[in-house]
Amino acid sequence: MSVSVTARRIAATAVAAAAVVGAVALPASAADHGHDGWHHHTRVAIGGVQHPASSRYDRNLNQEWVEVTNASRRSVNLDGWTLSDEDGHTYTFHHYRLDGRATVRVHTGFGRDSRTDLFQDRRRSVWDTRSDTATLRNDDGRFVDSVSWGYDHRGHRDGGGWGGRHH
Repeated sequence: MSVSVTARRIAATAVAAAAVVGAVALPASAADHGHDGWHHHTRVAIGGVQHPASSRYDRNLNQEWVEVTNASRRSVNLDGWTLSDEDGHTYTFHHYRLDGRATVRVHTGFGRDSRTDLFQDRRRSVWDTRSDTATLRNDDGRFVDSVSWGYDHRGHRDGGGWGGRHH
């Protein structure tokens, strides 16, 4: 057997091995981007919203909250991320790291921030009782997640109930 035939066989084996590695790596890469609405490196989303049933919530604004959940194993730095409503009321996260597989509740009223509870320090309700959208954006201003209520299945305001999740 000549050297050139052996070299060609080695090269062919290397090309075949690279093709197999590439085929195996492709699904892993696609999985990082996910088809379930999660973003490619972080899996942070709005986990729930408790909005006021009436204006009486102005008396205890800490009963009004939005939960932000990190479903990944790694912690995520939320510094500069924002949570806003349709009227432009915006809460900005400052110096907060959300642990992996953890949830933080962002209350409208006053309180002492902790790992599990943050406070916007507002004197009035933020979330509309009939319909609104809570939108979470990262520190680059890019959309991460939103939850709406008070909309029908076509996205029109219907005056009550929960609407769908928007990704």
